[in-house]
Amino acid sequence: MAENTTMNAAAYSSTGDSRDTVALPAELFDGTVNMPVMHQAVKAYLANQRQGNASTKTRGFVIGGNAKPWKQKGTGRARQGSTRAPHWVGGGTVFGPRPRSYAQYVPRKVRALARKSAFNARARENAVLIIDAFEYEAPKTSQLLGLLSTLGVADRKVLILTDGVKPNVYMSGRNLPRTHVLPYSDVSTYHLLWSDVVVIEASALGTALPDAETDDDTESAETSEGAEETSARRVTAKKSTRKSAAKKSARKTTGRKTVAKKTVAKKSTAKKAAAKKSAAKKKGKK
Repeated sequence: MAENTTMNAAAYSSTGDSRDTVALPAELFDGTVNMPVMHQAVKAYLANQRQGNASTKTRGFVIGGNAKPWKQKGTGRARQGSTRAPHWVGGGTVFGPRPRSYAQYVPRKVRALARKSAFNARARENAVLIIDAFEYEAPKTSQLLGLLSTLGVADRKVLILTDGVKPNVYMSGRNLPRTHVLPYSDVSTYHLLWSDVVVIEASALGTALPDAETDDDTESAETSEGAEETSARRVTAKKSTRKSAAKKSARKTTGRKTVAKKTVAKKSTAKKAAAKKSAAKKKGKK
């Protein structure tokens, strides 16, 4: 059943420093936990991982056994028609597995409900942690392990959900046996229920973390001034680029005009020369 209570999660910086708790989005974290739907989603996920390549041969596909092992009567033994019968060693298999598909389809809304229920189940256990941002310039397993140890979850199954695909974060955690890194949009009910702790990047949920506490407001003032300066620089840069583009276009147009004038002058001189030659030929004939 859904509960009309807001859920909170512990928030941390990218280095593991504690922040104030953050209210989780009410659209996703509303307290809904539907066990049968989660079971159906996990069962379908595991079934879809199967390749279905197991194959056995019936007596019709086993090589050999065409000849009758011995005659029908007079030997004292039971009558046999083939050495590839199912009760013979090396014979065919009865009702054995054949290649087939184990795929199961789960409706989209059912999958969404199961995923939502898994998120709520972890939030009820206070197992959802919010991280400011994962900004790794290069893959570094020790950096990620240090963050998890600071959070106190290094010895537990941790699912890290990033805002989009971040290869550096993925490669930093792929060598940790109890850590799984996935984009937030690709997480499934199975992965959420597999984990003991879910670490989510703040931008993936669309929540803004509170800033760290400072003694004075000088830092915020400096940052605002710096932002104003950068915006002014951007405006001036845009103006300069526009002016340079206008100058270039003017140069191009003037160049085209001069070229056109030159071509017209060349044509007129050529016509005059041709007229003079024709007049000279006419005089010579006379």
